[in-house]
Amino acid sequence: MASQRTGPLSHLRVLDLGRIMAAPWSTQILADLGADVIKIERPGVGDDTRAWGPPFLKDAAGHPTKEAGYFLAVNRGKRSVTIDITRPEGQAVVRRIAQTADIVVENFKAGALAKYGLDAASLRALKPSLICCSVTGFGQDGPRADQAAYDFMIQAMGGLMSVTGAPETPPQKVGVPIVDLMTGMYATVAILAAVARRAETGQGETIDLAMLDVQAAFLANQAMNHFVGGRVPARAGNRHPNIQPQDVFPVADGFIVLAVGNDGQFSKLCEAIGRADWAKDARFIRNADRVKNESLLTPLLTERFADFTRTELTTLLDAAGVPCGPINTVPDVFADPQIQHRQMLRHLPHPHGSVPQVVSPIRLTDAPLSYDRPPPLLGQHTEEVLAELGLDDAARAALAEGGVT
Repeated sequence: MASQRTGPLSHLRVLDLGRIMAAPWSTQILADLGADVIKIERPGVGDDTRAWGPPFLKDAAGHPTKEAGYFLAVNRGKRSVTIDITRPEGQAVVRRIAQTADIVVENFKAGALAKYGLDAASLRALKPSLICCSVTGFGQDGPRADQAAYDFMIQAMGGLMSVTGAPETPPQKVGVPIVDLMTGMYATVAILAAVARRAETGQGETIDLAMLDVQAAFLANQAMNHFVGGRVPARAGNRHPNIQPQDVFPVADGFIVLAVGNDGQFSKLCEAIGRADWAKDARFIRNADRVKNESLLTPLLTERFADFTRTELTTLLDAAGVPCGPINTVPDVFADPQIQHRQMLRHLPHPHGSVPQVVSPIRLTDAPLSYDRPPPLLGQHTEEVLAELGLDDAARAALAEGGVT
């Protein structure tokens, strides 16, 4: 039987037909919040990301397993059930799960699930209160609706790469699959909005979420800079287009990030580094002045910062209340005392011993999140879930023998 769930969504069940990153990121958030997430995977193969390695998780003896790091990053808190949805028997099982669920999340190409009778219209005909979220590259309609998409190409098509990187280098993608992650976040917001509405009306919802739409939406200030200013935003390295000084600056033994956000912080910066006169200089008094004269201000700061080590300068600016920070590597991040205090890295018991997990940043006081279910082995919960559906030993054995599960 399923373990007792806690958290604010522990009353909800999610049927997860998602693969790769965007949809599974959403369902992992829902699982972290307490939902019972049943992940459907292909028998013998599973989610594509199970094979996206190395690296693979090592077992207690130090030997590599078949659990890829990529899969482990997005499937915490779920139960894995293997079902061949191309088979009528498999489709019938998925429909039975859907009838016990509150939410269905999938990221098949537009129209692909209709031939199996597992699309939103078919499932909601069986259960009108069902909330169905479809995640695709381009949405359920439009000239590109039938095309597949990956994060990298959407970063390019959606304008993100045109504003990422240094002016003298080729366009650059972001170092994490940010479109997938943001699509998962938007999916979760939409799902929770539909859950709230259903509580009032009793009606479910069909959510159509497109990665390209998401990327266009989070162009944010860069898009508005274009519409208001009439210029095409371009790559500017680490320099902020609207606020100065915000950039990466060299120091005696490396680099720091400076993130001055207002005139008061600029005045504190100048005083802290012994150049209070700069805060009174007509070229730099207001943020608009500093943006206009960034090419004059940056060399002055660069020359002054060369007198400090990274630790000296960040300590000095922290004390003055000026936002700044070191450029940490991934190991540096998880060695940071603040991250350690917040317990963002945890190790969960796993069939292979232990698995590291970077947990949710969501902190709830009255309904705290718990992490009692690690990313599942392929098909680990098939028998458990089928038994919950009322399938007896003979029925479960017949599905397994027939290659359906």
